[in-house]
Amino acid sequence: MNHDFRKSTLPNGVRVLTERLPGSRAVSVGIWVATGSRDEPGEFSGISHFIEHMIFKGTENRSALDIAKTFDRLGGFSNAFTSKETTCFHAKVLDEHLEIVLDLLADIFLNSTFDPLEVERERQVILQEISMVEDSPDDLVHELFNRKFWKGNPLERSILGTRETVEKIGSSHLKAHMGRFATASRVLVSAAGNIRHDEFSRKIESLFSGLSNGSGTGYRQPPRGNFDCFFQPKDLEQTHIMVGLNGPSSVDPARYPALLMNVILGGSMSSRLFQEIREKRGLAYAVYSFVSTLQDAGCLGIYAGVAPENTCKVVSLVKEELERLASEDVSHAELAAAKDNIKGGILLSADNTDSRMTRIARNEIDLGDYISYEEVVAKIDEVDCSEIRRCAGRYLSDGVAATFLGPLSDTDMERCRKMLSWN
Repeated sequence: MNHDFRKSTLPNGVRVLTERLPGSRAVSVGIWVATGSRDEPGEFSGISHFIEHMIFKGTENRSALDIAKTFDRLGGFSNAFTSKETTCFHAKVLDEHLEIVLDLLADIFLNSTFDPLEVERERQVILQEISMVEDSPDDLVHELFNRKFWKGNPLERSILGTRETVEKIGSSHLKAHMGRFATASRVLVSAAGNIRHDEFSRKIESLFSGLSNGSGTGYRQPPRGNFDCFFQPKDLEQTHIMVGLNGPSSVDPARYPALLMNVILGGSMSSRLFQEIREKRGLAYAVYSFVSTLQDAGCLGIYAGVAPENTCKVVSLVKEELERLASEDVSHAELAAAKDNIKGGILLSADNTDSRMTRIARNEIDLGDYISYEEVVAKIDEVDCSEIRRCAGRYLSDGVAATFLGPLSDTDMERCRKMLSWN
């Protein structure tokens, strides 16, 4: 596949990554900070996400309205997101507007004022966002699962923070956190599209040369999964189930068989869980599995929303499929279909400048290197049927965790707990 990746490191340590797509009229740009919610002090949990909201609310040079009007005039797209390990501020515009959007993104990143009045207004928005999760049981069960599975580690906290921590965060805290963590060695700027690396790198150096390194060391601790069942009663029409196992980290070679195992288990419409639980038995509308990777840990998760009386049946089916993966080789046809599914998704995303911009940044943050599409496809193709079985056995041997949200009788609680007690 045609690609033109280049990387430069500025004198102050800021990394600049580009992937040129000369046939495109678009450019996607992201300012990334290798800091996320797991790096926050507990008393200010949610501060990275708060900064994500505040970054568009005015700088020393532009008001919030000026920023919004400029983005709108460019006719592109801008946004930001916070994860457990990164924060990103990004935009997609026509190539002719690249210099304007770089000036704007650099301004909001380097010169945001975090005006106290704007902080108070945005605090209310974030509190409503927290309420929205609490009112969405399919989202809330994921938060509850993380709280229990990563118990004792900063990963247990919600990216949004809590009402109590969000109420504490003020303008001075936001500025201090940016000064501590948004530093040259943690920052990289990635871009993909119709772009020339040398010109782009010179522009980034002119904008970011004054960024220095701070003293932020983060709060990361190696996590360990906690394998237990947790039941949260709530008056709902459904019981929401989250089952989780250890999974691969973002640097673990086992991530390739784990991704394929996930597609076979519940990550596609033809997957075992989707077919068995939804299509054949009609026990759930939503049932799926997923793999979540971090730099030093990972999780394979399974979600289902079911009628309370079907909870134990669905848990039993999940257990059966997990045990089958760990005890029997998948068929060659299943594995071939899963490989086509993943490779198709990877290669189709190559047509999207946002996907490419994100991909080169994540490769740099997680792996410190550029990984070509061809290399990923080759790694996927190398996985054989027995590797899927060994991968499932490895993670099942550690134990299984589960969280249940909704109505559930004491008898069913105990039945579910016994079913999921492998060790």
